[in-house]
Amino acid sequence: MKKLQNAKGVRDFKPKEKIIRDKIINTIKEVMELYGYNPIELPVLERYDTLAAKFTAGEESDAMKEVFTLKDNGDRDLGLRYDLTVPFSRFIGMNPNMKMPFKKYVSGQVFRDGPIKTGRYRQFMQFDPDVVGCENVLADAEILAIAETVFSRLGFKIEVEINDRKILSGVLEDLNIPEKKRFDVTISIDKFKKIGKKGVEKELKEKGLSKEKTGKLFDYLKEYKSNEETLESLKKLVKSKIGKEGLQEMEEILDYSKEYELKNIKFLPSLARGLAYYTGPVFEVFLKDSKITSSAAGGGRYDEMIGKFLGKGREYPATGISFGIEVIVEALREKEDFDKMSVVKVFVLPIKTRKESIRIAQKLRKSGINTDMDIMGRGISSNLQYADSYKIPYVLFVGQRELEQGKVKLRDMKTGKEDLMCVEKVIKKLT
Repeated sequence: MKKLQNAKGVRDFKPKEKIIRDKIINTIKEVMELYGYNPIELPVLERYDTLAAKFTAGEESDAMKEVFTLKDNGDRDLGLRYDLTVPFSRFIGMNPNMKMPFKKYVSGQVFRDGPIKTGRYRQFMQFDPDVVGCENVLADAEILAIAETVFSRLGFKIEVEINDRKILSGVLEDLNIPEKKRFDVTISIDKFKKIGKKGVEKELKEKGLSKEKTGKLFDYLKEYKSNEETLESLKKLVKSKIGKEGLQEMEEILDYSKEYELKNIKFLPSLARGLAYYTGPVFEVFLKDSKITSSAAGGGRYDEMIGKFLGKGREYPATGISFGIEVIVEALREKEDFDKMSVVKVFVLPIKTRKESIRIAQKLRKSGINTDMDIMGRGISSNLQYADSYKIPYVLFVGQRELEQGKVKLRDMKTGKEDLMCVEKVIKKLT
């Protein structure tokens, strides 16, 4: 018999794991709605030409190299989405008359046929809030406030690295780097944190950038002790109009972040994010109290993509962030001992009282208590073992003797303590 196994880079989730994931997703959802964002849903399949449009990820990005492709029965080229931003931009392009600003959140599986490591898989969940229709970087600052609120509720301390792609565009313009080479250079700059100065130097040399220009570029990418120092240094260096626009935006975001009481914002001039569609502020979130080094969330402004889908030259300013559910799950597992095996709060154990037990179970459910009941007709010992194996907190014994007194017996599975009480008292105790 052939051995059963998953495709590489994908996983099944048992109840214990899915409960953790749902906790994270529900926390993010609650925060989204707290800030006034509404849900939408998007398909997993997209036309390949939508995913591969030159104004989306960009031919040089890792995302485009990792797209899962297929054909339908009509011989049309399709692809599995590699993120949620491109499908969302297509959605707005198909619904251009939405009232603005349009604030939404969307969650779902995305797919990338790339290398596998801790916290990185080929099928993974993302959760994205986005704002369309607001040019002001107040929208970007609000996105950062959302990220801070989400991670705070999950018990994490974070650092948010932030930059503006306009600054990078301005720097490359100041250095007279040909426009067709700029995104390629930007991809290398974005690797500064991963491969260091020497690694970036090597890549830029391979891409034909002179030693002199590379040296000048590193002057722009210096990191100072404070955001204010970094900002002031770049103000003296950057000459181009677009670069100065980016610095103005960065100054405004840093100012707004104080009003949102965001303390862990770090202005990092080498941050670029490796997708071509970013046009302004970009950001990545890292967990300060975790061994995981991958970013737990990332995003930025993409003012041109939606308009380019429409081809009418109209701009739809947009910004958003994507929460990396897989990374957050791994980090939360490090942080907390999750032993919850079931969503059930109480297990009803009939002792020759099946019909009465059904009525009691339904009463508990109508009171909002997650309730399971023995439907196998097993003995007391087997049922207790079953409840214990799923770490169900309470077992409710429903026997003839108890019912004659108008009561049932509730056992706390952790302490072993048993109490005889009426169903109404059980409801009061468990709600």
